Amino acid sequence: MQSPLPLPLSTPNRNLVRLTLIRGISWTGFLGAIIFGIEVLGFELRVIPAISVIVAMGLINIVTWWRLGRPRAVTNIEYLLHLLVEIAGLAMLFYYTGGATNPFISYYLIPVTIAAATLPWLYAWIVASAAMACYTFLMLFYDRVPQMSHGLLSPDISLHVLGMWLNFGLSAGLVTFFIYKMALALRRRDMALSRTREAVLRNEQVLAVATQAAGTAHELGTPLSTMAVLLNEMRHDAASNPGLESDIDLLRQQVDTCKSRLQHLVANADRRRLAEPELRNAEEWLQQLVQRWLVLRPDVTHRIEILGRRGSPELAVDATLEQALMNLLNNAADANPDNILICLDWNQEEVIVDIRDHGPGVSMSIADQLGDTFVSTKSKGMGIGLFLTHATINRFGGGVSLYNHEEGGTLTEVKLPRAIAGQAV
Repeated sequence: MQSPLPLPLSTPNRNLVRLTLIRGISWTGFLGAIIFGIEVLGFELRVIPAISVIVAMGLINIVTWWRLGRPRAVTNIEYLLHLLVEIAGLAMLFYYTGGATNPFISYYLIPVTIAAATLPWLYAWIVASAAMACYTFLMLFYDRVPQMSHGLLSPDISLHVLGMWLNFGLSAGLVTFFIYKMALALRRRDMALSRTREAVLRNEQVLAVATQAAGTAHELGTPLSTMAVLLNEMRHDAASNPGLESDIDLLRQQVDTCKSRLQHLVANADRRRLAEPELRNAEEWLQQLVQRWLVLRPDVTHRIEILGRRGSPELAVDATLEQALMNLLNNAADANPDNILICLDWNQEEVIVDIRDHGPGVSMSIADQLGDTFVSTKSKGMGIGLFLTHATINRFGGGVSLYNHEEGGTLTEVKLPRAIAGQAV
């Protein structure tokens, strides 16, 4: 399966996208202001050079959009060059439109602010120095626009003052937009890093449990073999006592069962490590899973409801996911084996399995900790089963939530990503 390209979603790429949007908005505004000044206010300026600068910046914006579609990450140096091009373009435009007397000269604060918010310390100072150098140049060299000092609304409000007011509104809006989006991207990145850290810690706990389980299985092999030998000798010694013989035979069966389960555990662990998940019809898979569960829990009364009726959803499943659902079903049966309701529903993205029991519910004091640590809802439980269940379902891209049902009991909601027929897993 071809993996999606993550590069356009990286922070530098997103920042260049926003810079391109800001450039398109601001330079379109500059073009409109020049046309308005020439046609309405009668500005005396060199039109062709000023319009040529705006057209050149528009072409640069188009090329930037094309570049953002390429599968290559944006570097800080490339982003720095874009900001320097922006400053150079502003310098050429302001040169033909009044230089430092142009009220929009303070727009230089926009690229400086963006650089300070997104680039390393050295690059930010390069942008600030370039903006200051251009501003200084425009104080000495520029084409004058006499109309800048004329009154418009009243003798006290000149075009220069009005232009400064418009520029403040534009700059404030663009700075607010960019800084908010940048802060939002940083918050989302921090949340993603936090989830990654939690997943790593959970995987470490799962690995610790698996390592201890493997060591325990290995250690139990010796005492079970010893017990089997002793039971054989006891069986031989008790040949004249039928009652004692039956008890010894029962003990031997239990020892053989324990040894068989340990061997099965080791074989399954090796097979699951090599096996790939398979695509199964969700409804068929759940029906078969419940039937196998009922063999182990014949005391249970249950009901299955299929809520979704459109389409036939598929799931990527393996033996570990089946064991995780078994654990949740066993928890419901341990709470109350009567009238357990199992619901299957789905939408375009997820398959949802709800398990409702009529037990005492979940204590609010431990509700937030279930599945994250070794906390159990049972008086003698260790919480390992629920922890491993959460870890397994999370590994498949799903989640588990436990709620106290309004009519009593516990509602366990399992959400799993819906697989697309024919996709590789």
